[in-house]
Amino acid sequence: MYTILTLILSRPNSMLIVMRKFSVLVAILLAMVGCNKKEIPLHNFKEVAITPVYTDAVSIRTLELMNDGATVAFAGDGGVFGTFNTNTGKVRGNEIEYVGVQPEFRATAHTKNDFFMISVGNPALLYKTGKQGKMELVYTEVHENVFYDSMKFWNDMEGIAVGDATDGCASIIITRDGGNTWEKLACDIVPEIKDKEAFFAASNTNIVVYGNETWIASGGARSAILYSPDKGASWELFETPFVSGKESSGIFSIDFYDRMHGFAVGGDYVDTRLDENNKAVTEDGGRTWKIVANNDGVGYKSCVQYVPNGNANELVAVGRTGISYSKNAGQNWKKLSDEPFYTFRFLNDSVAYAAGNAIIAKLTFKK
Repeated sequence: MYTILTLILSRPNSMLIVMRKFSVLVAILLAMVGCNKKEIPLHNFKEVAITPVYTDAVSIRTLELMNDGATVAFAGDGGVFGTFNTNTGKVRGNEIEYVGVQPEFRATAHTKNDFFMISVGNPALLYKTGKQGKMELVYTEVHENVFYDSMKFWNDMEGIAVGDATDGCASIIITRDGGNTWEKLACDIVPEIKDKEAFFAASNTNIVVYGNETWIASGGARSAILYSPDKGASWELFETPFVSGKESSGIFSIDFYDRMHGFAVGGDYVDTRLDENNKAVTEDGGRTWKIVANNDGVGYKSCVQYVPNGNANELVAVGRTGISYSKNAGQNWKKLSDEPFYTFRFLNDSVAYAAGNAIIAKLTFKK
């Protein structure tokens, strides 16, 4: 304190200059903070161009962007799976050789080198890319109620898949060896779910992983979030105000921009016009959810994704009711197209690939 007073008394002009510069610096920093707080949309999409890249008589509810976006890997009903090269435009299709009813795939995942797909219905069949490039069966589960809905990987060695209850709890299988073997979690580890509470295999997006954390969304008798902070070692359950009560209603899709900001969409796939309590946002890591945009003309949606570099403000949702876009964290929505799709993934902040009934298409979002 004595040193500062001595400086002021001995060199008043120099000290005034320093103080003025300091004041300017503080003003600039405050202005920068203020700008960061403003919710200014970075894209403000007005339309979307839809370009089919693959058409066939197959229902496709899941796809993966691999090889830094150069490959779109997909799987569907009839045992069909394949790849689309986004650089060359070439499509390679294939079909699982299975004795009996051909499997229907609605969940896929990938690591750096491998592609995975798991079927719905009994038996559950999980395939992994083999050493010779041929899909190999690595997990089978036989149960009258077995129905796997979604699959994700935390890293190249550890992954998770979730399915409807078979023994009074959610069916959750985990791999720790790159997908070569899978183990089902015991019911004393997984939160108990209600009778007729289930998960939806509509878009392979009712499960999200971020770092070591995992969120799984349910529907049917209750719309809830199953949460694990440690890659499936322990679990909690968070209630939501989302629509529920029917086998056809609930949360169909969730996405997280970061570990705190997430969004959920869904509704009722039987009554696709239902537009109440079918969109919700969380800002505390999925512990609490707030209903937004009731009766905003969105309707039932089966997949939602944050726009990359959208600062947790911009979202796109697709479903049988078309493609909708929000620039204010889901508070309001604008319909961009009536074209129906089941699922989609962003390649970058203006291009995505979507899949639906007999189609995979490139979506180009425009201002």
